[in-house]
Amino acid sequence: MKAHHVIFMLGLLVVGFILGKNLNFNKIKDNYISVNNTMDHSPPLSAPKQAESQTMASTTPTRIFDAEAATIQLFEDAAPSVCFITTTALRQDYWSRNVEEIQAGSGSGFIWDRKGHIVTNYHVVKDANKARVTLADNTTWDAKMIGFEESKDLAVLQIMAPPQNMKPIPTGTSNDLKVGQYVFAIGNPFGLDQTLTTGVISALGREIQSLSGRPIKDVIQTDAAINPGNSGGPLLDSNGRLIGVNTQIYSPSGASAGIGFSIPVDEVNWVVPELIKYGSVKRPVMGISMLPSYYAERFGVKGVMIADVVKGGPAHKAGLRAMTQRNDGTVIKGDVIISIDGKKIENGNDMFEVLEKHSVGDRVRIGFNRDGAEKVVEVQLGQPQ
Repeated sequence: MKAHHVIFMLGLLVVGFILGKNLNFNKIKDNYISVNNTMDHSPPLSAPKQAESQTMASTTPTRIFDAEAATIQLFEDAAPSVCFITTTALRQDYWSRNVEEIQAGSGSGFIWDRKGHIVTNYHVVKDANKARVTLADNTTWDAKMIGFEESKDLAVLQIMAPPQNMKPIPTGTSNDLKVGQYVFAIGNPFGLDQTLTTGVISALGREIQSLSGRPIKDVIQTDAAINPGNSGGPLLDSNGRLIGVNTQIYSPSGASAGIGFSIPVDEVNWVVPELIKYGSVKRPVMGISMLPSYYAERFGVKGVMIADVVKGGPAHKAGLRAMTQRNDGTVIKGDVIISIDGKKIENGNDMFEVLEKHSVGDRVRIGFNRDGAEKVVEVQLGQPQ
């Protein structure tokens, strides 16, 4: 091949290489411009997509499970029966000696019937000069004391609200409760009205001390939060029925520690009608007075030692004997009651607990110890004087 042919071929290769580079560059450039143009002229993606997402989220209905729906319905049905109680007391100014009313406390209660009777704890209204009841419809009424039973920590107030404004709470039973059952407490803790707390029955058969010093037995223990202000409010079962009256908490701090106590409704069901009818609990009596328990301990006996027998009373008619004293000062021990209807009696509290389950006119079998011999006699319970 001649030299000028070689030079010509090299020139063609150089020109082709340059042209190829230019064509690739322009293609990339065009693609770049095309993409940019598409992005510049298309609508923004983030804002509309975000707005659409928010719209979809806000229109999605809240899902309520069956258990939640049942609790909601229970609260809506029971809340109109629960009320808020505030009390005032009289205070005399130290310097001016003027007497003024001051707020004494607050608590909860519930409607018992359409006659305006309100049930609460006795300690909520104890020593109060005046009490006012606020219903769920936010109407407030002056209340008067109808009756109370200190040893059960129960009291009944009455307001003059129209019957149509009064929704009595349905009552259940407490003798068939089981540990683990769901329970619901409604009240006014720390003055916050219409508050619902939930939990379970933690234990049954507890014993707490009443204001009178006598024990309240068969009390319900629950972990449903009960705080100051819940006192007197209802404890409900899953059917919305009253099973207890919230009364005390165990707490070193004063706030709920998960241990609350409620007076069982079986106690409430017989105490409240007595308070409405008589203003107090009319326990049937045997017509005796008993010695303090430390005398029984001194004599080394278990039971109720009879100090005196009312002449003509039930015990006197049945032949029970009281303690006597000879002229020389020697004490002759009387009869010692050790059972009533087969139930063991070790102290006065045991005796009162059995008697309060009976009515005037009932006949009971009294087991007693006389001079070391055990005997049984039937006594017809009488009316307290």
